[in-house]
Amino acid sequence: MRQSLQNLNKADISVIVVSYNTKVLTLQCIKSVKEEGPSVTKEIIVIDNGSTDSSVASLRKLQITLIENKNNQGFAKAVNQGIEIASGKYILLLNSDTVIPKGAIEKLLRFAQGKNEAGVISTKLLNADGSIQASCFYFPTIKRAILQYFFGHNNYFDKYVPKTKTFVIVDSVVGAVFLITPEALKKVGLLDERYFMYFEDIDYCRRVKKAGLKVYYYAGVSVTHLHGASGKNLADEKDQWRRLIPSSKIYHGVIYHYVLNLILWSGQKWQKYLKKAN
Repeated sequence: MRQSLQNLNKADISVIVVSYNTKVLTLQCIKSVKEEGPSVTKEIIVIDNGSTDSSVASLRKLQITLIENKNNQGFAKAVNQGIEIASGKYILLLNSDTVIPKGAIEKLLRFAQGKNEAGVISTKLLNADGSIQASCFYFPTIKRAILQYFFGHNNYFDKYVPKTKTFVIVDSVVGAVFLITPEALKKVGLLDERYFMYFEDIDYCRRVKKAGLKVYYYAGVSVTHLHGASGKNLADEKDQWRRLIPSSKIYHGVIYHYVLNLILWSGQKWQKYLKKAN
């Protein structure tokens, strides 16, 4: 069911938030977007994926556009529901566990408007204590796994923080703050709904690259991201890694997935051996 509580003309930017049993975080995120500043015309679209924590009752009271799913549709499908009704020229995907500082959306939008070749743009992400959060990836390959785990090249396979105070082109950014440009919407389109959760961001960045567009990490804006809070209720702590497997098989293909994971497993064993030997 969709409940629209705003009737805007074409907005500068549509802010899309997916909510699933994160009532306090989602309300905090929306509040920060509303208070970010009046210089940019924004619409806020929240897709609730069947929350059972009274999120919907609270969201209905806000001046937003609310889509109410009866059950959890997954992140990519929920985002696409938002994009399909969005009026904004630009689309900004926000995790429900992000907090936007004043002026951030305006700065991000102005940066995007100056980069005609941009497909996706993300910002610097901060942990709750203010430290910088690793948020960029190289596209994962067998070669990069070998270089990191057997030859000691750091950040070839893990998330990393780019060494820039301005901006830099990267392979991929995490989806916590994920600006999609009009060019990307035209050439790449929606997120791949085969991904229930995880890999949808890196998959989209890969498709952006294939379309001849670029992915930017913009350090001129910092956004607080309470990493993992938006998905922590989906599995027990010890089983968190298992949630990656279905999406990894889709992204890599089944055979590549198993070969890659064998290399990662053996590489980690090798690293432990080296530490003991030293």
